[in-house]
Amino acid sequence: MVWLELVLLCLALWGLCFLGTGGDEKNIRFLSSYPDAVIERVKGLPKYQDQIPQTNMMKNFPGNLVVFLVVLGVGAFQLRAKSFGTNVLTLMILGQGLNVFDLVVIDLLWWRHTKRVRFTEVPEEALYQDPTKHIQAFERAVVMYTLVALIDGFVLTLF
Repeated sequence: MVWLELVLLCLALWGLCFLGTGGDEKNIRFLSSYPDAVIERVKGLPKYQDQIPQTNMMKNFPGNLVVFLVVLGVGAFQLRAKSFGTNVLTLMILGQGLNVFDLVVIDLLWWRHTKRVRFTEVPEEALYQDPTKHIQAFERAVVMYTLVALIDGFVLTLF
């Protein structure tokens, strides 16, 4: 059952990523996740000056933590066990599985090659190939999903 839930979560994540891209207006919202070469080009173009969002990684982490505490907690509720260790393991499979899917399938295979994420004024595919930001996001998510597993694992054990 945990594997089915993981597949559903991965499909939902890919769907959100797909719907969140496709045009400058959508793509500019996530500018901070683009390679530095793209960010510098976008920041230097007058067309985008009024649209560039101010982002702060220190604010994003707690927000993502709360979102995934809820999403994975609700998702794992029917899979809960009486054992804290079993609950943590289930949540680690869901969270880290989602994290690996995000890095490998979405970021490295799809995102770097799709035209949906490219800005109209910065169309060169080569600029989008640097995986550094995606790998850094993966590393931060390892920590986040571990915290989610521990916190939600404890909460699910109480029920």
